[in-house]
Amino acid sequence: MLARLGFPLAKPLLHALDAETAHQLTIRALRLMPAPAPPPCDGRLAVRAFGLDFPNPLGLAAGFDKNALVPDQMLSLGFGFTEIGTVTPKPQDGNPRPRLFRLAEDLAVINRMGFNNEGHDAALKRLAVRRARPGIVGVNIGANKDSGDRIGDYVKGIHAFSHLASYFTVNISSPNTPGLRALQSRAELESLLTRLNVARDMQDLRPPMLLKIAPDLRDDEMEDIAIACGNGAVDGIIVSNTTLGRDGLRSALKAEPGGLSGLPLLQLSTVQLAKLRMLTKGAIPLVGAGGVHDAASALLKIRAGASLVQLYSALVYKGPRLVSEILGGISDELSRQGTTLAHLCGCDAEAIAHHGLKGK
Repeated sequence: MLARLGFPLAKPLLHALDAETAHQLTIRALRLMPAPAPPPCDGRLAVRAFGLDFPNPLGLAAGFDKNALVPDQMLSLGFGFTEIGTVTPKPQDGNPRPRLFRLAEDLAVINRMGFNNEGHDAALKRLAVRRARPGIVGVNIGANKDSGDRIGDYVKGIHAFSHLASYFTVNISSPNTPGLRALQSRAELESLLTRLNVARDMQDLRPPMLLKIAPDLRDDEMEDIAIACGNGAVDGIIVSNTTLGRDGLRSALKAEPGGLSGLPLLQLSTVQLAKLRMLTKGAIPLVGAGGVHDAASALLKIRAGASLVQLYSALVYKGPRLVSEILGGISDELSRQGTTLAHLCGCDAEAIAHHGLKGK
């Protein structure tokens, strides 16, 4: 694909534009390209999690393809799965521009997009067109900013997409919708999950449901989430969304409001991942997101307890070749150690949870 081969040439041109315009042009270019079958994948990288069979553990996080415009093009790059959204019941414009910023010195991104998307109906039409195609495509659901019943908006997402989603992600951890993160409190979360599971039980099909949490939670809040998510309330948890922290950043843009993603999020999100692995005792499959930028960081997430990993921000700086580089690097490490992904999963969780990445 041109997207794979042409990124080194296109990068200076794209980075000369503001970040959101460059992203829009990338999506338009991808839509013009065919979506061939993904390249062959090392069979040792296959993962079974929450009832689904993934060809490999590397996924594209939500935010790249908000409106389900290019899921098959992204799968053709070699991703084991992709996630569209966040989608809300009604279309919404999101926050005023500029709202997306590259922090090149830090290999990071700050966004305050505000769930800008075309709404359920637009995404439904596109997913219906590709429903006969293979590949795992998750649907990340959210609530409209002006909603009088935010939990009701998530219920609408379950009703709308259950016949098309490979899995759901319930996004209650974006920092860019005021008050949304309050749904992570134990009482609010239990109420949310109860209503969502009632809605799921009403559907002919019942895709797995994942919860996406923030990295900025205290230990007691993490304990509450582990309890609320137990006993089958969710099928998996994504750790994590973007952070409000700014420690150690060099870029002049570090004061921009919004959620920070990319390399600076790696340590915080991985420690939180390991803590949740210990709290759940491995009973709930975890997805590691935040700072994945090479094979070593992907493997770090797996060792911390992730069955699967996701990335997005690293594509801004490294381009689509990163997918094959990460998968090749994981395969090489399995060969070097003579081990399996299942054996590596969580092997360093206790050390990372208690001592950080230096203790791995």
